[in-house]
Amino acid sequence: MNKSEILQKSRQSNNDEGMEYAEYKGRKIGFIAFSILFLFIIIFNLFLGDTRTFYAVAPLFWVFIAGEAYGKYCFTKGKVYIITTITSGISSILFTVKFILITLR
Repeated sequence: MNKSEILQKSRQSNNDEGMEYAEYKGRKIGFIAFSILFLFIIIFNLFLGDTRTFYAVAPLFWVFIAGEAYGKYCFTKGKVYIITTITSGISSILFTVKFILITLR
């Protein structure tokens, strides 16, 4: 395959690497912001003694981690990523059930 064929295939793929990079950076910044806000809410409510909020936001965090790990697993097939996906998914389900039980009391 020569240089012109490679360039032609790249142009036909409609794949904008700049946009992919921007999306990647946005997700990375979003993850950091999400984690900081999560920790703030957890620590703030720890001092107030309100456990319901913890059980409300914990499933969001764990399902986010599960989604990230699953995406990495699909790409790399790494055992650590599938284990993280499963354990985070289970944690998310359990925290959701606990939140529902506490709320309905």
